[in-house]
Amino acid sequence: MTRGFSRTGEENKKTNYKKMETKNIKAFGTEAADAPLQTLDIKRRAVQAHDVEIEILYCGICHSDLHSARNEWHGTIYPIVPGHEIVGRIVKIGDHVKNFKVGELAGVGCLVDSCRECEHCKNDLEQFCDEGNIQTFNSPDKHLGGQTFGGYSQSIVVDESFVLHISDKLDLAGVAPLLCAGITTYSPLKHWKVGPGQKVGIVGIGGLGHMGIKIAKAMGAHVVVFTTNLSKTEDAKRLGADEVVLSTDEAQMAEHARSLNFILDCVSAEHNIDAYLNLLKVDGTLTLVGAPMDPLPVTSFSLILGRRSFSGSLIGGIAETQEMLDFCAEHNITADIELIGVNDVNNAYERLLKGDIKYRFVIDMASLQ
Repeated sequence: MTRGFSRTGEENKKTNYKKMETKNIKAFGTEAADAPLQTLDIKRRAVQAHDVEIEILYCGICHSDLHSARNEWHGTIYPIVPGHEIVGRIVKIGDHVKNFKVGELAGVGCLVDSCRECEHCKNDLEQFCDEGNIQTFNSPDKHLGGQTFGGYSQSIVVDESFVLHISDKLDLAGVAPLLCAGITTYSPLKHWKVGPGQKVGIVGIGGLGHMGIKIAKAMGAHVVVFTTNLSKTEDAKRLGADEVVLSTDEAQMAEHARSLNFILDCVSAEHNIDAYLNLLKVDGTLTLVGAPMDPLPVTSFSLILGRRSFSGSLIGGIAETQEMLDFCAEHNITADIELIGVNDVNNAYERLLKGDIKYRFVIDMASLQ
């Protein structure tokens, strides 16, 4: 499903900080890298002609929330309110909104705006906007000045072109992580045309990997999961894996040499890329969606001896995100989650660092009231 934008680029460029009406709402964020998250008061703009106001019901916790809150990527502006996996109900719309109605379910993912004029935006690839897209939190707020505030809050106001339709057929809390983890894995699987008759590897069984398993299986692929911990075998098969390989076992890895059409690498720690490239068939592709902090060395012969490709992928555009949500609704796919209250967020961050979660935390935002 391709969605057009309702406004021109020139109209979008107009920045208006003149005494825009605002309202105060409760949020959960932090004012310093070394401070815990706590209740904050923030401002949201009044609904403009093209805006949708959403009462937030659930917000997933992404690992990038933790990195940003603690300024581990060195670009955080405080105070910060994280959260870009937002599911809620529309409570108000602007006069010119065409595609949404009050009372409908809606979602907001990683993006709330872009330039809408560059080649990528015009091709529904807003995630690669040449001028830099506006992210849901910690990006410049062109309406109020300062920075955007995310989904750990009571409500959010977003231009309808960046709002998504949410099915009422799925568990809403489980839908929330689809807005990041879901699209992060769906986009490369679709781009490299994963489907029936293909053998696809998923490296890592975590927040991203567990979604990759579900989606690749729903696309019709034979799914091989690679893990460093065989205790995860049963769970990987429950998620849809056809085979589970212990990646530290050279014999098991050798059995799969030159057998895979595609590999989705979901690992964010240092690991041996060559070991996985050598599992690809001729013209196979390994796509990295994990984000290791240090460079990953790759041997040239792992690529050239099989005309293999090593690539990366970043979320998806708005149209593709809607397509992913529709696909997941059709195939009854949600994330495996642990639902928590807002006062458990700081503890959840510590558990994230230890990998103590199957597989995503989601905040019940009613707990912020």
